[in-house]
Parts: sequence; structure tokens; C-alpha cells
Amino acid sequence: MNKKILLLMALAAVPLSLPAQKNNGIVARGAKPVLLAGHFGFTEGPATDKAGNVYFTDQNNDKIYIWTTGGVLKEFCGDCGRANGLFFDGDGNLISCSDGKNELWKISPSGERTILISSYEGKRLNGPNDLWVSPGGGIYFTDPLYPRPWWTGRDKTSQLDGQHVYFLAPGSQVPVRVATDLKQPNGIIGTPDGKTLYVADIGDGKTYRYRISPDGSLSGRTLFAPMGSDGMTIDNKGNIYLTGKGVTVFNKKGEKIAHIPVEAPWTANVCFGGADRKTLFITASENLFSLRMRVRGV
Repeated sequence: MNKKILLLMALAAVPLSLPAQKNNGIVARGAKPVLLAGHFGFTEGPATDKAGNVYFTDQNNDKIYIWTTGGVLKEFCGDCGRANGLFFDGDGNLISCSDGKNELWKISPSGERTILISSYEGKRLNGPNDLWVSPGGGIYFTDPLYPRPWWTGRDKTSQLDGQHVYFLAPGSQVPVRVATDLKQPNGIIGTPDGKTLYVADIGDGKTYRYRISPDGSLSGRTLFAPMGSDGMTIDNKGNIYLTGKGVTVFNKKGEKIAHIPVEAPWTANVCFGGADRKTLFITASENLFSLRMRVRGV
């Protein structure tokens, strides 16, 4: 393990000095973002298991780490397909947007890898980026095109006709396009009742809300917020957390209720974790931060 990472772990209890912000009662009194670990390549894709441990990726170095509920940093796996977005399914498997070869993976608790899909109608995907697993086990994922430096010896242009949102039904190996009306979809999250899906169009600077039909298809697109997002999460009040420059929070009506500044050039993604799900974990550039909240994740 990198000595610099260990040093930053030792400093985990030191909160960063940030200006006070109106937080509409969602942030714990007096709480500020705390630097947990740093000096990664680029952190992404935080996801929480049933116990509250948070898994996140260091995509540049092709690793997945765990920040345990006991406050310990562990390496979960290397050679993870350049994992980006992560989400747990109902069986405890980690579903990974592994864009090393533009694939969607399932990683078991023991680390066994299974490629779920790698193409659409015989054509290579652009690069699965972020995902959400519905209560019924279906997988929604975004597929924007970001040419990667690790795509060597191959064409870095798209084989597809655009950048879309896909749905993989439980037990299926055939993804279905469910949103083709976006410029560059990125962050994605759904509601715990499985009825609503939020998708950020980072290329157009907007976030949209869709109705989810019983067959997994989407309809009724409406503008939710006038900003895009790299990653997204939702709390038990239905507030949506968008990322980029810090973390910006919108309520169910699409009204901005908070902005959480983060001392990093870019905030990539967020999730709720910890044993009580009342800690917001933030992957931001080379770092992992946490912030105690009054609300909890779902």
C-alpha cells in the first residue's frame, strides 16, 4: 500500500476548513468534509454494501478499495477492468462499469469476475460509466464516450450512433436502449420504489427525471435540474445529490437546497455509507472524503 495513503489515513480525523454553507438541515450540525484518504490516481464509483462498507475505484490504477465501517482502508481487487461506476445487486455482487474493454462486470464477494455484457447489437459499447440496480434486479447504465489512454491498439471512436442509456433485465445478456434523447449521459440513480430514474446529461448541463415502466422502459422525461453531474445519489427524503464542483443538492421538486464545497478540482461521485447510512462519502479527484449527515441513504 502507498505510504502516502497510509499517512492520509492517519489524518482522517482532521476536518477540512471550509466556509460555512446553508445546508437546509441535511448536514449534521458543525460537520465539514473530512479527508479520509488520498493520493490515488482518480477516485470514482462509491457503492455501499449491506453492512455499510464503502467500495470505490481508483480507475487510473485499476483498483477497487474498501473503506470499512471501522475506518480502515483495504484493497478489494486489482485488475478490475478499469472499473468506474459501481453498484451492489441484491445478492451482494458488485456490478462494475469496467471500461477497460467497454464492458459491464459482476464481481462476487470473493472477487470472481463475470462479464455481463460487452456489446450492443454486435457493436462495442462506448464505455459504461455509471449504473443503478433497480429493486427488481434490472441494471440501468449510461454509456458516454470518453476516449481513455489505456485503450491502446484500437480505434477510440464510437461504433454506435450516439451516447445512450441502457437497461439489462434480470437474467438477460441483451441490453436494451431506454433513453436515446441525451447528448452525453453520465450520472444515474433511481428511487427505492423503482418508479423513477434520474439521469444527468453532463454534455448538455441538465439532469432529467423519467418514469420507469414495469417492463423497465422509460417514459415521461421532464427536466429536473439545470445542471449535469458526473455521479449521483439519493437520500431518504428524496433529495438528489449532483457532483462536479463540490456537491449540489436538489429536493424532490428540483429546487436547489444546498451546496457542499469540497477541496478538490473535481467531485466525481457520492454515496451514503457507514453502519447507519448517515455518512456521505465523496470521491473527488485523488481523494476520498466523508461528511456526517442528518439524512441517511436508501
